[in-house]
Amino acid sequence: MGHAGAAAAAVRHLRGQQAGPPPRPALRCVREDERAPVGEGEFRRVLGTFATGVTVITAPSADADPRPAGFACQSFSALSLDPPLVAFMVNRTSTTWPRIARAGVFCVNVLAADQAALCRTFAVSGADKFAGVSHTPAPVSGAPRLTGTLAWIDCAIHTVHPGGDHLIVVGRVTALTPDTPDRAPLLFHRGHFT
Repeated sequence: MGHAGAAAAAVRHLRGQQAGPPPRPALRCVREDERAPVGEGEFRRVLGTFATGVTVITAPSADADPRPAGFACQSFSALSLDPPLVAFMVNRTSTTWPRIARAGVFCVNVLAADQAALCRTFAVSGADKFAGVSHTPAPVSGAPRLTGTLAWIDCAIHTVHPGGDHLIVVGRVTALTPDTPDRAPLLFHRGHFT
């Protein structure tokens, strides 16, 4: 299944949900009469000790809304060298994800240490995230490449997998730019930018 087929499957899945944000899936690793192995607060606290890079995932307009789509994402990772694949995770209740799925393509913008404010802009729900944000189209997808980032990775949606209350989006890399080694990356650790 190509990127258009994967995106179409994701949209079909999302349209099958009721209006409004989709409900949290009732997925459990223990029986209903058992205590969950770890609490949500403890899970967040412990996993917060793992520092992650910060990206902004963008996509060109693909529906009646003429604006591009984008959201801040710290759950991004390289996945495969052959073929070149990357992955990011997005909450099933995201209002931006359906727009990216319809586009079938996306660009990963790797943020620099001095771009925390830009990250906060794309972390807000419902606002015009691109207002006043300088960008140019990525060469293959046309998704916004944000000006001044460390690197960008242009991708086509390869597959989408369920992952609890998130979706695991795998992208096939179609173009990228080398990093800028003289600048530090933006990191997220224990709930704060570092």
